[in-house]
Amino acid sequence: MSVEFSVSLGERSYPIYIGQNLLSDVGFLQGIVAERSVAIVSNETVAPLYMDALVKALGDRVKIKVLLPDGEQYKTLDTLSRIFDQLLGAQCDRSTLLIALGGGVVGDVAGFAAACYQRGIAFMQVPTTLLAQVDSSVGGKTAVNHPSGKNMIGAFYQPEAVIIDVDTLSSLDDRELRAGLAEVIKYGLIRDEAFFSWLEENIDRLLARDADALVYAIERSCRNKAEVVAADELEHGERALLNLGHTFGHAIETATDYSSWLHGEAIAVGMLMAMVFSERVGLLGQEQRQRAENLIKRAGLPLIPPSELDAQTFVKHMRHDKKVLNGTIRLILMRKIGEAFVSSDYDEDRLLLEINSILDIHK
Repeated sequence: MSVEFSVSLGERSYPIYIGQNLLSDVGFLQGIVAERSVAIVSNETVAPLYMDALVKALGDRVKIKVLLPDGEQYKTLDTLSRIFDQLLGAQCDRSTLLIALGGGVVGDVAGFAAACYQRGIAFMQVPTTLLAQVDSSVGGKTAVNHPSGKNMIGAFYQPEAVIIDVDTLSSLDDRELRAGLAEVIKYGLIRDEAFFSWLEENIDRLLARDADALVYAIERSCRNKAEVVAADELEHGERALLNLGHTFGHAIETATDYSSWLHGEAIAVGMLMAMVFSERVGLLGQEQRQRAENLIKRAGLPLIPPSELDAQTFVKHMRHDKKVLNGTIRLILMRKIGEAFVSSDYDEDRLLLEINSILDIHK
């Protein structure tokens, strides 16, 4: 089973390929790369698994391989500079194609490097984690973190193509797979209730890594994101909906130094916090919130924030979120499953009160 469709962005439109055995399909890969020289950026975990197959398929087109350390804590300006050093050392020029082979960190950092190097070179995303396949590889957001906030230094820079080989998920550990499911569930929550219902029926197949179920879930997620990105590429409005739970979740990641929580785990808790707040201010029905909580629990994701955080710490880090506008934290709230919206119209004292209440329940 394989799928191909496009992210429609005019002259910046690009295809997304989803299927099995794509990284071993020499004709397919060479046809996309053509005769260009290639720089592959990966990390120390992914490269031993998939680098050889990609290099074998592309042959002497591969000019340089850049290996990064693995982990969100390395999504930094220092790591970005490391890529530049090696591109310059290999005398890569504007005709070089950069391929990001790895998870979300590799894709974000390599994409930002491509956006900056010689004022921009072409790049492709080859995501190898579920989270990257359904979220960070699509839409052109590239960035590194800053100690004060996640993804605060970056650029919108669209890839030339996204190649999603679901066979790479066979090497993903269970915790990383579950973390990716948080972003899959998000699409059902924000705009696709029918997909949410499908997830309720098929979550066990996804956890068991059923290939057909994975292809369908990845395709549905990517199509949802592609539609949102096509309508609002630079996140002036609707695209912010893709950040359901992220304002809370990024606060968890920042407060824990990007080390102990996976992104998807923090987002799962963040989505629940956003839903609880929506429920308590009268927007979301209890049964809707409980339905979402049940699916997140079945996916094996955490339900409660880290015990060491207090409400003041949450709000402090939330103020560094990219959605803050004129000093006001904009939240993604929900009216029902499949209907989310961006809001600045809430009482910040009430927000602090409800975060305190959520934290107190779990102490």
